[in-house]
Amino acid sequence: MSLQDKNHIIIVEDDPVVLDSLVSFFGCLESVQVLNTFGSTEDFLSWLKQNSETQFILLLDIQLPGKTGLEVLPEVKLLKPNLDVIILTTFEETDMIFKALSAGACSYVSKRASLTKIKEAVEVVVEGGSYMSPAIARKIADYYAPKKSKSLTKRQLEIVNGIVNGKSYKMIADDLFISLDTVRSHIKNIYSTLEINSKAELIKKSYNKEL
Repeated sequence: MSLQDKNHIIIVEDDPVVLDSLVSFFGCLESVQVLNTFGSTEDFLSWLKQNSETQFILLLDIQLPGKTGLEVLPEVKLLKPNLDVIILTTFEETDMIFKALSAGACSYVSKRASLTKIKEAVEVVVEGGSYMSPAIARKIADYYAPKKSKSLTKRQLEIVNGIVNGKSYKMIADDLFISLDTVRSHIKNIYSTLEINSKAELIKKSYNKEL
């Protein structure tokens, strides 16, 4: 297989152990060639400005010295709009994933993934697809999944009704034949379910028919 037939990748990674592992692994493959490596986004950008016509897939870390991978990604996409970028990082927070995808990354892979899985990610991108580590794909699926209803129980609604009508916790407890501590416990659970922190917010939700 000639060099022209190989899939070229560039790796931007400042951890020498991770970088050496990736270079050694891909160096043993027939289908992939590491075209270049950089330890910072600044060095990579300097190279890209002189080589924007070169075809490759970018493996980009997020936490890098100087400009982070996320900070530099929009600039990279301006220089090379059709560049396929695979984020390879330890960060698996949902907001970080969406920031990277919104900035132009097509795939997001955890460094906890095996080298074989990282190779699989490159192959999927070469074929025009996007790759997500299973744990990351689950986070995205959970984000878009229908949210559980935040409905209150019948007893909780009775307590809310008492509060809206200006009754004290003691009066509500007497009306419902329950202890004052039980009322307080219900109130705590109501606040937690509705994600609010005050009686004023509770009354507002009641008036707005959000319960």
